[in-house]
Formats: sequence, C-alpha cells, structure tokens
Amino acid sequence: MTEKRNGSNWREFTVSIAREAGTLLKERFHRRHRVSYKGAINLVTEADLMSEKLLISRIRGAFPGHDIMSEESEMANTGSPFRWIIDPLDGTTNYAHGFPMFCVSIALEKDGVVITGVVYNPMLDELFVAEKGTGAYLNGTLLAVSDTDDLSQSFLATGFPYDIRENPDNNVNYFSTLALRARAIRRAGAAALDLAYLAAGRFDGFWELRLQPWDTAAACLMVEEAGGTVTDLAGGTWSFASPGIMATNGKIHRAMIDALGAVDPMDGRVILD
Repeated sequence: MTEKRNGSNWREFTVSIAREAGTLLKERFHRRHRVSYKGAINLVTEADLMSEKLLISRIRGAFPGHDIMSEESEMANTGSPFRWIIDPLDGTTNYAHGFPMFCVSIALEKDGVVITGVVYNPMLDELFVAEKGTGAYLNGTLLAVSDTDDLSQSFLATGFPYDIRENPDNNVNYFSTLALRARAIRRAGAAALDLAYLAAGRFDGFWELRLQPWDTAAACLMVEEAGGTVTDLAGGTWSFASPGIMATNGKIHRAMIDALGAVDPMDGRVILD
C-alpha cells in the first residue's frame, strides 16, 4: 500500500482492521479474562493487548513508516506526517465485567489533522465512519447531530477520570450541576462511543476531563462532520492537550459552558481516602 492512497482507500483499510479487532473482542467477550492494573481502578485485559497487537501488526505491515499512538504501547516517533491513534478496546472495565458497552477506535492523522476516524461497536455491529470534509456515517447512513436547543430537555453523557479517588479535579461537581439542569445524564464508560452517539443524534451533549487522544481522535472528527461543536470546557479551541472537552449539537453549547462556568472548581468534590 502506498501513502498516495485516496480517502476512500484510507477508509476501507481502517474499517477492515477495526472490524477485525472488533470481531476478536466479541469472540472473547464471554470468556474469563486475565486482568492487570495500571491504577487503582484502571484495568487492562489480555483482550486489550491482543486487539492492540493485531492493529499494530496490520498498520505496520501496510505502512511501516507511519507513527502509531496506542493506549497500551509507547509511541515511536519516526517523523512521518502520518500518525495512527488507536484505542484497541475503549471500555475495558465494561468488557472485564461482561457489560456489553465497548468499542474499537482508530484515527488517522496527517500533519496534525485527523483525516479519518472509525469507531466500531462489535456487539451491535455499529460501524461509525468519518472522513474530513465528507461527513460521518453509521453503517452507510449519513449522520447529523440532534436539534435539541434547550438544556433542560437535553440528554447528556459524561465520564469520570481514573484517579477520581485521589484527584479533586474529578468531575463530580460538574455532574451534580448538570444533573439538575438536563433531562438525564448517562455514564456508560466508553468515551469514543459516547461521542459517536452524539454524532448520531442519540446524545445532545458530552463533556469529560483528562481524556487521552485515543479516546477522542476518531469520534471528535465524527461529531464535527455530523454538524456538532467541539471545544474545551470554556468554549475555547480544543486540542489533545486540553484538560477537558465539551462536544454538543451546537445548539446547547453555550448553555453547557455557562452552567459549568458557574461552578466553583474547588467546591463539590468527593475525595475517597
């Protein structure tokens, strides 16, 4: 495969390896898993590592000069303009407990801009695909964000950082604030799927703290290509280095920013010893 491939071919390759990794995860889902810990509540299973090994092998075989950033491995910087950003299993805690809410997330970045993103939910065979400038799709159907324009009628999603027990910057205060202002909030445990569902119009808004590039790279492209808005929590430009992310249908974005901006960042936190 050459680096001159067009968007269609990038998409086809990314879809093929996402499906392959997703099939591996689905086949192993009901087995007993070997679990290790990267933190007190931050798990990794043998399935994470197997999926990652498969994805890296496929990418290395097709594009040996490309950089790869993956959740479970250190990145070797070759200086290539291309970088693959992969989460071989987003939703590891769910997976380890037999809760069928997880996905494979793969993004391709060129010169610092994500140009292709795929999020695959193998349990429901839902394939979310986006290419920069061409829209976002779910199993071939064009996606569009919701048209909800009232925060009180909105359906939101969020998550909590792995160091919630130790770090006072743990999202509990923001959750409490928005729980009283929105219709409902869901915390499903797979940020890439939350964002893909936002692109599909299932959620109206999403926010979270301290996510990693592999959590957001593919799905944020989907949100934007589906007509949504992605910023930091204050409404500024979002990047992988931002401490927090807010993604919405655009219509409730200002209301969410204002709601979180009214929260004292040092109040309402729950710290467990």
